[in-house]
Amino acid sequence: MCALDALDFAVRTGEVFGFLGPNGAGKSTTIRLLLGLARPTAGQAWIFGTDAADVGTAHRSVAYVPADVALWPGLTGAETLELLGRIGPGVDRAYRDELVERFALDLSKPGRAYSTGNRQKVALVAAFATRAPLLILDEPTSGLDPLMEREFQAVVSQARQRGQTVFLSSHQLAEVEAVCDRVGILRAGRLVEVARVPELRRLHRSQVEVTYRGPAPTLTGVAGIETVEELDPERLRFTLTGPPGPALRALAAADVTGVRIHEPTLEEIFLNYYTRVSR
Repeated sequence: MCALDALDFAVRTGEVFGFLGPNGAGKSTTIRLLLGLARPTAGQAWIFGTDAADVGTAHRSVAYVPADVALWPGLTGAETLELLGRIGPGVDRAYRDELVERFALDLSKPGRAYSTGNRQKVALVAAFATRAPLLILDEPTSGLDPLMEREFQAVVSQARQRGQTVFLSSHQLAEVEAVCDRVGILRAGRLVEVARVPELRRLHRSQVEVTYRGPAPTLTGVAGIETVEELDPERLRFTLTGPPGPALRALAAADVTGVRIHEPTLEEIFLNYYTRVSR
């Protein structure tokens, strides 16, 4: 069984890269390769010019948050953060204290007493408090409430501003859309798309609804316009693919009173790939 097939992509320094795919697509296998926990049967994974298989060197540049965080049951949160700070690539203690407050984390409890969300908070604080050039986050907001998810998004943006690179594997499509510069969509071990979110949207159809007075705009043969549908007298809807310029010029020739455009969300784009596969 092939977990990944001809996977080839690069994450740019200082960007937030979203890695999307359902369970079984190969996301976790990719992360295991990046962390040196698995070896590819062909090819190599590189972290800042270091072969990921050279774990001792590569891990000096990496902070990692797993999807399911396990803590030492007898150590308090404070002791856990101290231990992780000593064995990692360095830690900004003042920023760590700030993160503890922002994530509302009680450090006095032992690991065995933490909920899933609080274990996740410990790992997030430990990772973001480092100055690791690369943060690898695998479903990092699992168990967090919406308020903490918003805080997570703010912290990711701050990491980008500091020049850190973030590799974010997630099922939370709204989260990826909010924080990522580029997105890779993985399907059955193969990348089906790598692009910036606005570029992905342009590859897919938008729904445009137009209201007008008098004669309807002439849309036949206009580049990018498909499936024109009359909804009511003086109201129509059409599907738009690609740049909107030709459509806007056609609409300008009529007495248009309103235009509403529904751009596809990242979730709609993502689901579209899997719908096409099932046909």
